[in-house]
Amino acid sequence: MNNNSIQPRNPRQDPLIGKIIDAHTQKSIDFKQLIQGIKNSDIIYLSEKHDNPDQHAFQNKVIKALLDDQLKPTIGFEFFAMESTPDLLNFIDSANVVHSKKAEETIAKDLRKKLGWDSQSDKMWAYYFELLSLAREKKLLTAGIDLPKTLKKRITRKGLNGLSPLEKEQLFSTHLKDNAYKDYMSDIFKVVNCGMGQGKMQSKLYDTWVARNDRMALSITQLNKHKKGPVVIILGGGHTEYGLGVMDRVKAIDPDIKQVNIGLKEIYVHPAKLADYLDPLTLEGHEKTLPADYLYFSQRVSYDDSCEKFKSQLKKMKRKAQE
Repeated sequence: MNNNSIQPRNPRQDPLIGKIIDAHTQKSIDFKQLIQGIKNSDIIYLSEKHDNPDQHAFQNKVIKALLDDQLKPTIGFEFFAMESTPDLLNFIDSANVVHSKKAEETIAKDLRKKLGWDSQSDKMWAYYFELLSLAREKKLLTAGIDLPKTLKKRITRKGLNGLSPLEKEQLFSTHLKDNAYKDYMSDIFKVVNCGMGQGKMQSKLYDTWVARNDRMALSITQLNKHKKGPVVIILGGGHTEYGLGVMDRVKAIDPDIKQVNIGLKEIYVHPAKLADYLDPLTLEGHEKTLPADYLYFSQRVSYDDSCEKFKSQLKKMKRKAQE
């Protein structure tokens, strides 16, 4: 863990914290064994919980280990659009000139603004800027892989059918139709929204989810064509869990690409056996699948129930409406 490691209120200690598990053997392995197991893959997913500092520190450690093994990874980020790649590469190129401390601060501030992150928290920005700084230091090809933020918002608000023909032309589709996966994701959206069904909004959320996964899958296959070493992808765990989301779409575009997923996993709120974390998913039309190829366990950022806060806010809104 780094200096920003997690210190949640009333943390639960768990023997799994800090362990790396090979999901296929269900056995603990050390970090060197992990690197040996992944370094020959074309695509390495480091599937995170976005606000977990220990997981970001682990991502940094993996990239440095690949570099130490004389590999030159390409880094792709979910949180940046593919259209932002020139801004990222300008930042990488800026390392070719020695700058004053003030100039370095200006370069970092300018990048943050161009990426649309000046309105995000300093803490969240620091997680990704640390990885970007490592890529700059080592002169690594770096790219965004997602849709532009405004287009994502447009799909969520209007749905795919509500987009203009011009907007639709900006989208890529693998044309994968999977009702079982759609139902599965609808259940997840409902859980995320504290059990509240979203009706038409839920359908639009799924449209956005699929459009993003298709775009990221295409971006990843494009990065794979130009790589000098493995492509390391920094993205949320929901996009890769059980080999679905992005991974099955990459396979649909290019079945010869060798993918490996390291699921960066927070321990559960309550004690659980390793087998509970490795419980495979069975969906109609899919083989029974493990959640990831490897799991790295970290402390939780929070043990609070976010839905309790939501319910409290909902009650206040109802009382105010009745006044």
